[in-house]
Amino acid sequence: MKVSRRTEPTTAERARSILAAASSLTVTTEGGRNKLVDAHTVQSSGLLTLDEPRASHWRSDLAQASRGELAADLEFTDVAPIAVRRRVRARLTLRGHLAARGPAGSWQFRPFRGALALGGDITRIDPEELAAAKPDPLAPYEADLLAHLDAARTDTATRLAALLPAGLLLGVTRIRPVRLDRYGLVLRLEHTRGGTDARLPFSAPVSHCGQVRRELRALLARAAAPGRPGRRLRACS
Repeated sequence: MKVSRRTEPTTAERARSILAAASSLTVTTEGGRNKLVDAHTVQSSGLLTLDEPRASHWRSDLAQASRGELAADLEFTDVAPIAVRRRVRARLTLRGHLAARGPAGSWQFRPFRGALALGGDITRIDPEELAAAKPDPLAPYEADLLAHLDAARTDTATRLAALLPAGLLLGVTRIRPVRLDRYGLVLRLEHTRGGTDARLPFSAPVSHCGQVRRELRALLARAAAPGRPGRRLRACS
């Protein structure tokens, strides 16, 4: 029996990649909201370590907490590094507890519930699945890779669109690369109003930038081959 190959990240993998790549987040407690920038790290267990912001009420709130922990919501926004319409790709919300740990000003966040919003869909995430998921190996390099693909001199995205079903290209005014992960490349097909995303899967998941270049060359070769129809692709969120 033929086993189907995964062509896109799971919800937990996407959420774990957002955690790994995000430089900022918003923390909401009973005392208010705080924006943190370059002030969090993610442990392999799924726990997060946060640096306490100066203007927070965490210490005073903790003094009134009955269990020595603060209920808190952490919000992460995944923004496309390419300037496109509908630039927000996903929103990740984690609900859990904050507790003071280790050095002064260091706090640990333990999630007990998560949700990932993609387009109009919201998917719940189990904390154990989030902890077990691995961040995408391309996450640290995605912005640079997409910027190169989006450069006008390469026209790579437009050439790759030849692999898409003709029906998806009707009314398209511009094609931009909007997401890249180990499983493939997502193109944004812009219309006069709105747009559609379509995924071009790699032949196999990649683990480093050299393999990305190999997979892109293979996709470009397929796109340029005369009389070879592209693989049928479905729209993605």
